Amino acid sequence: MRRALVALLALAVAGAVAFYVLTIPRSIEASALADHVPDLANGKYMFIAGGCAECHAAPLKLCDDRKTKEKELLGGGRCLKTPFGTFNVPNISPDKETGIGRWSTLDFINAMRLGIAPGGEHLYPAFPYTSYQRMSFEDLIDLKAYLDSLPPVKSEVAEHDLAFPFNIRRALGLWQRLYVGGTSFLPDPHASAEVNRGAYLVLGPGHCSECHSPRNLIGGIIADEAFAGAREPDGKGSVPNITPSPDGIGDWTSEDIVYFLETGDMPDYDTVEGSMVAVQKNMAKLTAEDRNAIAAYLKSLPPRPDAVPKTKPSQAPKNLKDMPQGEGD
Repeated sequence: MRRALVALLALAVAGAVAFYVLTIPRSIEASALADHVPDLANGKYMFIAGGCAECHAAPLKLCDDRKTKEKELLGGGRCLKTPFGTFNVPNISPDKETGIGRWSTLDFINAMRLGIAPGGEHLYPAFPYTSYQRMSFEDLIDLKAYLDSLPPVKSEVAEHDLAFPFNIRRALGLWQRLYVGGTSFLPDPHASAEVNRGAYLVLGPGHCSECHSPRNLIGGIIADEAFAGAREPDGKGSVPNITPSPDGIGDWTSEDIVYFLETGDMPDYDTVEGSMVAVQKNMAKLTAEDRNAIAAYLKSLPPRPDAVPKTKPSQAPKNLKDMPQGEGD
């Protein structure tokens, strides 16, 4: 009996040590960064492509009389309800007390690439760093510079309200080892420059797969069903399949996709609505070349059947309608 207890204690200690080692926060060193002068115009472009304001812009009650656009007040405060609990979207304004004003560019890149905040805190993947990890250092440096140019907003945001065991932040280190490599987007040598540009926008800043792909029990995207549709985070309804299959947008031409991204009008003469409205408005601000690139990439995806059952007819989104936008951190 004593030997059994000693063996169990040894296993427990070994498990604790393994857990500690495997969950040690990783980080990118300053020497890895590109020698790059920030481009504010490109930073703003990445901000739009990423839909940052759709999650992080302060609710109206936090907006004051300053002469600025509401989307530039990034005080957070919104919430995202998921099967894991409620995530409260943080303040990413340059406020030094309640925002990210004290973050260095390297701090920001470690958060975007590895899901690690200053001090080594693991960030929850409701903040889609699994997609942002594919962004180039140059685009991330530009984005941080643009965020720093926006008005600071003093706004304390509540902690996430998550159920056990998801409230154990340290355990995210194990999850990150499965889904976060921190490497930039790698172009497909067999694809055209246009398709690769579209892939970068869709898989990186646009983080389209985060909403349009089903997830497993621990919240990881199921790779072989990517873009084939998913359940909405709050469980009410589904997000549509956007692969070129009969279940998805197989009957849409590239021109249809481009026109939709520019105007919100669909081939069946319906129009975009719901949370997809904000996404489409952002896509309309991209260059015509980038909208064409996104369409080319979507048409290059493998056709896949719906990954989740359709919602009831009265609730079903039509094509790309009612697509949820963005994630909180």
